[in-house]
Amino acid sequence: MLMKHNNPLQSRLFASAGEIDAVVGKLAEQIRQDYKDRELLLVGILKGSFIFLADLSRKLGMNAEIDFIGLSSYGEGRVSSGNISLYYEPRLPVAGRDVVLVEDIVDSGLSTFFAINYLKKKGANSVKLCALLDKKCRREVEVHIDYAGFSAPDRFLVGYGLDCDECFRNLCDINMLGEE
Repeated sequence: MLMKHNNPLQSRLFASAGEIDAVVGKLAEQIRQDYKDRELLLVGILKGSFIFLADLSRKLGMNAEIDFIGLSSYGEGRVSSGNISLYYEPRLPVAGRDVVLVEDIVDSGLSTFFAINYLKKKGANSVKLCALLDKKCRREVEVHIDYAGFSAPDRFLVGYGLDCDECFRNLCDINMLGEE
């Protein structure tokens, strides 16, 4: 049971810290192999990807520059509004760079699609997508995930950067929220 604003929420474990660590290691190895002789720019989608991006970058075992893009589509609640807004642009130059976009979860695909197109319009040499969680059952826009971790169920997930109204990002595990 998780507590949100002193209200208990039912939850069930989806992925333990150990399982997450193993998947992140596997993804880092795949990226390292693909970019071993190239300069790499990792761009994390805020806020959800920050923990995943930190762990992934440490496991890469190679130099990579890191930046962020801030997108919003949820607001309060558990369902995407469908309206994507950019609130933070990458500060490092993107033009001519090989970019790996790092996303915590690809759900509807709307924000991920927006971010990929944004980076391409900024002149990225290449853009590949690394997502810890792939929730295909909710996809509204098709996006190709080059480096995928877990297949996610059609449940609301929290922990390891994923939130519910800004709560639970700091959990080490990923949990499925039940009904309130």
